[in-house]
Amino acid sequence: MKDTRILLIIGGGIAAYKSCELVRLLRKEGADVTCVLTEGGSHFVTAMTLAALSENPVHTTLWDLKNEVEMGHIQLSRQADLVVVCPATADLMARMAGGIANDLATTLLLATDKPVLAVPAMNVRMWQHPATQRNVATLRADGVAVMEPDEGAMACGEFGPGRLPEPPAICAEIARQLGSTSKPLTGRHVLITAGPTHEPIDPVRYIANRSSGKQGYAIAAAAAKAGAKVTLVSGPVNQPTPPGVTRIDVETARQMAAAVDAALPADVAIMVAAVADWRSAGEAAQKIKKDGSGQVPPLQLVENPDILATLCKSERRPPLVVGFAAETNDVLEHARAKLARKGADWIVANDVATHKMGGEINVLHIVSASGVESLPELPKDAAAALLIERIADALA
Repeated sequence: MKDTRILLIIGGGIAAYKSCELVRLLRKEGADVTCVLTEGGSHFVTAMTLAALSENPVHTTLWDLKNEVEMGHIQLSRQADLVVVCPATADLMARMAGGIANDLATTLLLATDKPVLAVPAMNVRMWQHPATQRNVATLRADGVAVMEPDEGAMACGEFGPGRLPEPPAICAEIARQLGSTSKPLTGRHVLITAGPTHEPIDPVRYIANRSSGKQGYAIAAAAAKAGAKVTLVSGPVNQPTPPGVTRIDVETARQMAAAVDAALPADVAIMVAAVADWRSAGEAAQKIKKDGSGQVPPLQLVENPDILATLCKSERRPPLVVGFAAETNDVLEHARAKLARKGADWIVANDVATHKMGGEINVLHIVSASGVESLPELPKDAAAALLIERIADALA
């Protein structure tokens, strides 16, 4: 992070006080920080405090003639290596998503041609409101990196997702965002599977699992951001396609196996999907009905194709094959056994008893022949960025 330039936009919320510690940490890492303090943010922190910590002038308004003469807002928006919005309030993100430019902060954001990272902080109800979630989806589709907020007690007395992540976590994400500008996977083809599979029993019912696809989609987004050509083979999920990713939708394990084979060759395969181990031996043509007898109709199961093991034995096997293992107990022991049984290079394991499927937080353990690397507890997009860093290093 040394000698990088960061433009820090501070929104109006109680979490703005943490921006002071963030500035201190960034300066400690050698970054040059210029602060833009919104009118709302000025109710929680002062320009004098930020100027002292950043050792740079603090910008507060479009209508400062001296500032506009010495450094116009267009120049200010484009001289940084990264623009960070912290805290990003619900109002500020709504204006960002709508392309509104009615103060210095939003004008800079509309005028910049540099990467933008938004760090949300707000009441849990505000974060979960459909309008906010639509705005977040719009920003991500536009290429803005949006961190997931922390979960916990809030200043308003409520509990849930919406807390600003702690400054060290934000600092780490900034470092990852700055590192991604090097595009370490440029020219590489990354094949990823994500989500569950649905195995039909009859036209109404199917066998499935609780996978949301969030981790796989986050990994696809991180790989695309790192410059890779990304093919994402996805089971049925309710997730937006990440920018720059080619998505292939499938439903069953057999369809996923065929799509994976068709997508080869690849430089790396990351098999994140929670593929159903079994399917019904035969799909009923009509809905199976209760007949009042109390007798349960027989359901005969057969084993689905093992996509990971098949890929590892393929003549077109990618140089690096990464499998995933969602376990509820003895996580590392099961992951080591799976590594040997499947023939993968890595198994990335996580404990779905502790961090439920469909959640926003994950702890990943990278298990390989050389040992185990356990990543810290992180939002899924941050965990994905770290995993892609490790993959890029391995391919290099």
